[in-house]
Amino acid sequence: MRTAPETLRKAIVGPQRSDKERARDRHRHPLETLSFFEIREDMTVVELWPGGGWYSAILAPYLAEHGKLVVATGDPSGPPEAEPTEDGRAFRARHDRQPEVFARVGTVVVPATGELSLGPPESADAVVTFRNLHTFVWQNMEERMLAACFRVLRHGGVLGLTDHRAAAGGTTDRKVVGETGYIPEAYAIAVVEAAGFRLVARSEINSNPKDTKDHEGGVWALPPTYTNGAKDHARYEAIGESDRMTLRFVKP
Repeated sequence: MRTAPETLRKAIVGPQRSDKERARDRHRHPLETLSFFEIREDMTVVELWPGGGWYSAILAPYLAEHGKLVVATGDPSGPPEAEPTEDGRAFRARHDRQPEVFARVGTVVVPATGELSLGPPESADAVVTFRNLHTFVWQNMEERMLAACFRVLRHGGVLGLTDHRAAAGGTTDRKVVGETGYIPEAYAIAVVEAAGFRLVARSEINSNPKDTKDHEGGVWALPPTYTNGAKDHARYEAIGESDRMTLRFVKP
């Protein structure tokens, strides 16, 4: 793993990030994770499903001068209750709050059905996605999304992902994966490699052995969501955020 450049360190401590976001660094390890994915400041990087832009707020200034960030998200004008619509609205709100940070960020709207393009073929050096593969599996769109990732990446390009890791041998049933948020690591690797990618490295940067993965309400019982409210709040706080796989693939 390459040494993290000073420009990445500056982006992580920059004023564009809130104190609440920085407080999660101890769980999400952005410096180590982006370094493990070998993301350089001169790359064209596509980020899938950024939500409110937690990682985007790091990548946007990091890539602004010499590279390019492209965000692929749901349609903000889509069905009001749909998760992709919420995702699109969350990122648009972040963009509107900090236009000076996101002025050079490209946006690709991911349609609910039909052809999916993340950009011109072989135009990206890396695609990254954080805690989203389980959603793609749940929505039965992983093949479509990963095929688009494969097309947009140059040969030798990186696909880096993290996700909530189910217990070894856990179920791959789409409904359960969607309801719990956890996906088995072996299954995640198989799904991505079936799209043509090759696993080149895995890391325990984002592991959490305290996570028992059997919570009422799934992964969202843990911080920062605390979906169960006051019930067992102290126990979930002591566990911290979920146990996560961190995987780096390449397009051969």
